[in-house]
Amino acid sequence: RMSAVPGSRPPPMLIAAAGALAGGTVAVLALELSRRRSRRRGGVGVALEHVSQGKAYLDWNATSPIFPEVTEAVQPYISTEFGNPSSDHCFGAPSREAVAKARASVAELLGCQPGEVIFCGCGSEADNHALRGAVALKRKAGMKPHVISSAIEHVAISACLDQMALAGEIEVTYVGVDSDGFVAPAAVAAAVKASTVLLSVMHSNNEVGTVQDIRAIGDAAREAHKAKGGDGLVLVHTDAAQSVGKVAVRPTVLGAALVTIV
Repeated sequence: RMSAVPGSRPPPMLIAAAGALAGGTVAVLALELSRRRSRRRGGVGVALEHVSQGKAYLDWNATSPIFPEVTEAVQPYISTEFGNPSSDHCFGAPSREAVAKARASVAELLGCQPGEVIFCGCGSEADNHALRGAVALKRKAGMKPHVISSAIEHVAISACLDQMALAGEIEVTYVGVDSDGFVAPAAVAAAVKASTVLLSVMHSNNEVGTVQDIRAIGDAAREAHKAKGGDGLVLVHTDAAQSVGKVAVRPTVLGAALVTIV
């Protein structure tokens, strides 16, 4: 359903929640290894390996074991190559090179520039950076920023928005979903105000599996914003933590200025 033609908007900033040095390396390797393993054996086959004493682990969208290959790849950076990547001395250089390589790998995966990838400590931190940064960027004197999100977001999104609203920093509107768990572009358009600055809708839902049409939702929000007296420059953020490694995630295709991945 999503257009493959990039929009004529500024390049997206990627909020990549990969966990500083080691986490960034693990994230890149794990994504590729996960794809290979899934193609070779299938997700159900992998899950059935983790059956013990009559219990099967099926919560793979929450967390999963690290592949041995990933452990091997990251081992040097938690043992011998432990230098601070920000240090100028010889111990920092290998770590700095590893971070740069991890950042370039994430950028290649997402079709963006390495400088647009920001490593954070976790997905929740990345979501918070995206939401608060976007609101700060779009804030105007005499206007309370309005943010639209969906009713099925991860708590990393909803708790942050609720806290900002409680503090009087923003006004927030949560749009519901249909019986299949999809956010309707028309419902988002109806919620748009002239003061709307940000739209945040999860790409793939970890509980019901819906994959939202972020391009259509974002386009509807921008058109409605212009129709209601705005400039049509509503920023779009999507939490794609459950998408990367499973379905294609290209910010330019999604029409998203900010994307969170883990």
